[in-house]
Formats: sequence, C-alpha cells, structure tokens
Amino acid sequence: MGDSSGPKARVKRQAHACKAAVSSRLVAMALAGFLAGCAGSAPPPTFDLAAPRDNLSARPGRGLVVVAEPSALAAIDTNRLTVMTRGGGLAYLGDAQWSDRLPRLVQVRLIQTFENANRLTTIGRPGDRLLPVAQLNSEIRRFGIDEATGEAVIEMSVKIVQDNTGRILAGNIFKRSVPADGTSGPVAAAALDLAMQELLRDIVGWTSARI
Repeated sequence: MGDSSGPKARVKRQAHACKAAVSSRLVAMALAGFLAGCAGSAPPPTFDLAAPRDNLSARPGRGLVVVAEPSALAAIDTNRLTVMTRGGGLAYLGDAQWSDRLPRLVQVRLIQTFENANRLTTIGRPGDRLLPVAQLNSEIRRFGIDEATGEAVIEMSVKIVQDNTGRILAGNIFKRSVPADGTSGPVAAAALDLAMQELLRDIVGWTSARI
C-alpha cells in the first residue's frame, strides 16, 4: 500500500481539490447565465381593452343577435401591439402585449358592451346553442398607432347577417382615432383602448337601431 501522507499523495489531493473548485465555479457560472437568460426572456407587460359602461345609446332589441369573432389579417391576428409605419408597413411594440389575441379580445368586449347597454338577454356568441335572428360579422381593418399622424387608429367593417337566409341586412364601416403621445407600450395601449371604447359605442348604437 502507498503512503497516503507522502508528498505524492498530498499533490494528488491538491489536484483533486482544484478540479472540484473549478467544477463548482463552472456550475455557478452556468447557473448564473441560465438565470440571466430567463430574466431576459420575461414577457412584456400585458394590457387590456375595456367595455364601456356609460354613454351607451341602445334600445332593448327585437331579437337575439350573436356576435362572431372578427376576422383579421395574420399581422393583426395576434396579441402584439402594432405600429403602422410611414412606409406603409407594420411593426410590433416589444414592450407591450394584449391579454389575448386581438380578434378574440374585441369579440369579448363587444359582447360585454351590448350587455352593459341592457341587452343582456338578446346577445350571445356562436356556439351558445341559441336561436338568433341575426349574426354580427366584422373585420378588423386597422388597429394600431399611425406613425405618420401620431394617432391611435381603429377601423372595422361590420355587417348584420340574417341567420336563416344569410342575407346581409345592413353594413357599415366604423373608424375612430385619438391622439397618442408616443409609441411606448403603456401610452399606445391607453390610446388604443380609448379609441376602441368609442368604436364599441358606435357599433352597439348602430346595431341596436336595426335589430
């Protein structure tokens, strides 16, 4: 058996200790890098759209209406906030996101606005096992900050479609814009929410005058 207390044994023990220390430092560095990477990939702040409760002009309604999820181009069918650039393109804000896909969020807030306008028993959505007289179809055409004008701009086309025949009973294009003080996430979200509330009031009032 070798001498465990001799010079060679001491050198060997020191080498093992150095390897262990280096290994511990590498593990610590890797863990720190992993945590930094996780922190860097944290999701941006989330913002919502509100369903207005005041200044709603809507009569009770003469029949049940279902509100379909709006259609939209793929660039808008997302939870990201958009900026319409001067060159006619679209850019996404990196410091903000909506609480859901935009078409889904608009559908939910539109239904809630109808309900806030005392149409709780005459409004629904497809799949609710209802017997509607008409369906409200819509398309989101524009929804973002216009870089050229510095405004939050929303534009939607809306059609009232008779349920049993598919005939279009009425249609209209709604547009609202409000000044935006910049393109940072919170500022853009607040301006778009204000424009959306005005647009929701317009759509509910127009629809209620026809159904």
